[in-house]
Amino acid sequence: MAELNFDVIVIGAGAAGMMCAAQAGRRGRKVLIIDHAEKLAEKIRISGGGRCNFTNRRVGPENFLSRNPHFARSALARYGSAQFIELVERHGIRYHERNLGQLFCDESAQQIIDMLRAECEDGGVRFAMPLRVEAVARQEDALARFAVDTARGRYTCTNLVIACGGLSIPKIGATPFGYRIAEQFGIPVVPPRPALVPLTLPPETLQRFASLAGSSLDIEAQCNGGRFREAALITHRGLSGPVVLQVSSYWQAQAYDAGDWAPVCFNLLPGIDAQAWLEQHAGDRGLLANLLAERLPRRFAHAWCALHGWERPLNRFRAAELKIVATALSAWEIMPSGTQGYAKAEVTLGGVDTRALSSKTMEASACKGLHFVGEVMDITGHLGGFNFQWAWSSGHAAGQSV
Repeated sequence: MAELNFDVIVIGAGAAGMMCAAQAGRRGRKVLIIDHAEKLAEKIRISGGGRCNFTNRRVGPENFLSRNPHFARSALARYGSAQFIELVERHGIRYHERNLGQLFCDESAQQIIDMLRAECEDGGVRFAMPLRVEAVARQEDALARFAVDTARGRYTCTNLVIACGGLSIPKIGATPFGYRIAEQFGIPVVPPRPALVPLTLPPETLQRFASLAGSSLDIEAQCNGGRFREAALITHRGLSGPVVLQVSSYWQAQAYDAGDWAPVCFNLLPGIDAQAWLEQHAGDRGLLANLLAERLPRRFAHAWCALHGWERPLNRFRAAELKIVATALSAWEIMPSGTQGYAKAEVTLGGVDTRALSSKTMEASACKGLHFVGEVMDITGHLGGFNFQWAWSSGHAAGQSV
């Protein structure tokens, strides 16, 4: 087999991998990117409905989940959304802002891929794809190099960067390769789970919710310290929509912390004192559902009242009953049965334990020269461009140090 030597080998040609490779190449390092996929950065291409929500104007450590919550702070401070926006603008990519600071390409996500490819080419980065990595080993020699075996031969490097992502969206090639490499070198892995994913409901609950399917409403959801206000969608399988995707990560994470599952709590009337509002109308002769329809979709209001057996005029509710209704409106607890899995998950919760990594260089403390960037790490962003920003920030940090 032919043996080719590099300063840096990056396994994974996605957002974090290309950012890291470009930074290292532009510093004069000899860099190779290896990826098993035929298409470059497929996850970028399909993101944001094909327009890529590439970052958010308001990014901070509070927008990320991790067992090591302060880990992201250093990389985000050194390369945040403002720096990535400057890069986008330098490449002439037009973009627009949607709600909650989310930034999207005006035209196509392909522009972000082309930009990263151009940055890599400027740094002389070489690409080897499609090419599957068969084995990785640490050579026991004075140089302490890594050996990466592939069908095309052996490549060696001083610095090896694992940027192959998590388990989300397996149809575009997601694998547990990065976790296996971590474990091979004695680096702990936080058990992965689907995140930013629709929640499923048990059959008996789905049957009760059948008449609500298709309902969309603006609500607040909270679970395990996460609280969000956005749109929710009731589906034939359970719950979806931005607010549900957001809170799903916290619902999954709570099992790590508490060792058990708990309900998700929904406030159907965010910003409103439900009890005071109901008391104002306690003498009304109209149906409770008709009053709720002033603030909720009519079909949902009637189905929700039927679900609870509250299909009568307001003036026929006792004060104690109105208090129960108010509690249900402001703290409606639903116990999911699970999620729709990695096939529908936008990202992966868990991953390579960041407590075993340097927050400045992304290098493993126990294995000099081995770095991890992007989704493969135990850093999970909120919905809205935060996971891409972590790819840029972590990739930049590693690329500046390898």
